[in-house]
Amino acid sequence: MTFSLLLLPGDGIGPEVVAEAKKVLAWFQANRGLDVTTSEDLLGGASIDAHGVPLTDAALARARAADAVLMGAVGGPKWVGQSYDKRPEAGLLGLRKELELFANLRPAICFPALADASSLKRQFVEGLDLLFVRELTGGVYFGTPRGIETLANGERRGVNTQVYTTSEIHRVARVAFELAAKRRGKVTSAEKSNVMESGLLWKEEVSALHAAEYAAIQLDHMLADNCAMQLVKNPKQFDVILTDNLFGDLLSDEAAMLTGSLGMLPSASLGAKDPATGKQAALYEPIHGSAPDIAGQGLANPCATILSLAMCLRFSFNRGDDADLLERAVSATLDAGIRTGDVFAEGCTRVGTAGMGDAIIATLDKLK
Repeated sequence: MTFSLLLLPGDGIGPEVVAEAKKVLAWFQANRGLDVTTSEDLLGGASIDAHGVPLTDAALARARAADAVLMGAVGGPKWVGQSYDKRPEAGLLGLRKELELFANLRPAICFPALADASSLKRQFVEGLDLLFVRELTGGVYFGTPRGIETLANGERRGVNTQVYTTSEIHRVARVAFELAAKRRGKVTSAEKSNVMESGLLWKEEVSALHAAEYAAIQLDHMLADNCAMQLVKNPKQFDVILTDNLFGDLLSDEAAMLTGSLGMLPSASLGAKDPATGKQAALYEPIHGSAPDIAGQGLANPCATILSLAMCLRFSFNRGDDADLLERAVSATLDAGIRTGDVFAEGCTRVGTAGMGDAIIATLDKLK
């Protein structure tokens, strides 16, 4: 089967890390019979500079037509100060919304070689393997009304609205339960049901779906602030963590630091499968930002983007064996002491962005 992949390098270090993913993709095309065609477009600040908007209709159409999208990062100080709908991040939010990418999968895996790079002691993170399933197209980031207004007394007021419906909660909870069934069979749902009506609805609806369809899966409920504490107290207690959009954003970034670096963590954002064709909209991206302070210097860690490509191989291209191979290659490269600056340790070999990509390809050559 021939697949199509749209590349959206974006801003800052985005083009650098996506370039390394392209090299790895070429290796799979040459050595593993992967049949994929690629195209490229602009997103975020790069699109603003060229077209005046962070996401053009043409780029959105190409994303809809592709089997999957792989992006780098968006944003930077150059575009700060513009209205929210004209900032680079609006392009990414628009892409998620228009493609209906409601389920964000964020694994937090501590590779053995990086256990000492974590902010926690090795005993707490060695062997860590948890997965966040974050609702991505609802909640406070998209709820209305929203905005900044001036009151009659001259004060200014900012408003954002947290809102969820039963169907929005059920569809992302199903993803969490089904993934847990393929892992260790445990879901922890995190919300603030003690002080938020939307959190109470979340808890009640997740519980109802669990009782009706997924009773064989262990379900625990945890307040989001307690979940934040537990992630640094005993992170290995978790298997799949199910969250809304806001808490998923915060908690998954916290968990990222348990693994040693944001530069190591991939993500996948998935839509619903078309019942007629089976096609599923999908966006893969590293969870780090555009890092404008090191952009263009060849210092960025490309592993998160390369591991995002592995998730694309698994979920969009149905090539689980290739995904496993790529993940093993990243792990083995780290075991060999090849490191970018963000995960560097004494006694290791420091490389830049391209050097890490080349090292992973060399490891693939050995493992194939």
